[in-house]
Amino acid sequence: MQNTSIKYPELIQKLTTVFETKGLDFEKAESLARILTEGELLGHTTHGLALVKPYLDELESGQMETDGSFEILNSTNTTETWDGRYLPGTWLTEKAIEKASEIAKKEGIGTVVIQKSHHIACLAAFLEVVARQNLMVIIACSDPRNATVAPFGGKVPVYSPNPLALGIPTESEPILIDVSMSTTANAVVNRAAKNNEKLGGDWLLKPDGTATNDPQTFFEKPASTVLPLGGMDLGYKGFALGIIVEAMTSALGGHGRSDNPERWGASVFVQVIDPSKFSGENYFLKEMQFFKNACLASTPLNEKNPVRMPGEKGLERKKWNLENGMALNEEFKNLISF
Repeated sequence: MQNTSIKYPELIQKLTTVFETKGLDFEKAESLARILTEGELLGHTTHGLALVKPYLDELESGQMETDGSFEILNSTNTTETWDGRYLPGTWLTEKAIEKASEIAKKEGIGTVVIQKSHHIACLAAFLEVVARQNLMVIIACSDPRNATVAPFGGKVPVYSPNPLALGIPTESEPILIDVSMSTTANAVVNRAAKNNEKLGGDWLLKPDGTATNDPQTFFEKPASTVLPLGGMDLGYKGFALGIIVEAMTSALGGHGRSDNPERWGASVFVQVIDPSKFSGENYFLKEMQFFKNACLASTPLNEKNPVRMPGEKGLERKKWNLENGMALNEEFKNLISF
């Protein structure tokens, strides 16, 4: 399938227009366009432009709401809890970051938890803009409707991959962490199955209790489950981390698995921390830069693959894509009337 290159401003404009045609106002449509593109720029292609078609389908079916705003359910000096009403998840998350940052600059820490958000795309896509303000940001999400990960020691799926992301400022490039609490994401399994490829490891657990790299087993009946982070040996650690995300998102948000939700959505935790209210901005940046430098100076196992910090490769890829344009295949070009 032939690829065509497109520059960032043109892609954002075209995507925004496409989402507006489905009933979104400019602000929500532009948020979707920008965050999906940001994920693609960073190399998170399963959670970048690949989500445009599913999101358009959700708008078409009414499963992603278009009108109005979130409802504030609870509020204190340092926290807010919102009902997102299944509005676009990227827009809700950006609004939550905005509010949490406002609180953090005043109180040191600001936290917003959202129930009933629509899907929030790539968590890493939200991090850089916050970290470059010398603020630390933490984002976690779960999908109360989705159950593809079985608890360690079990075979019946209970929860979702539950990603956790952090943006950490330094004196140089920020550290950008985006990690699922499972061995892989559902979208990675879906893509491998669609392309008739094997997974990068034995990341799935078959009903007979053996691990496999065959993504097709994810769609069989009974289906394989996604192993917790750590796999067959250390999956108890990933299971524990998955529990933490469930508590931070659905339990704090007031809407979760016990409510038996029927819509694709997310429970979202957003926290912003202002280092100036703790050790001081200068010390925080100095300490994280020292730590970063020490990691990068560690003698590599393979000279061709030196240590790199989380997010480093993504930021390099983003810079290249912005300078050279992004490749679009024919299928995607037809979606946006290129």
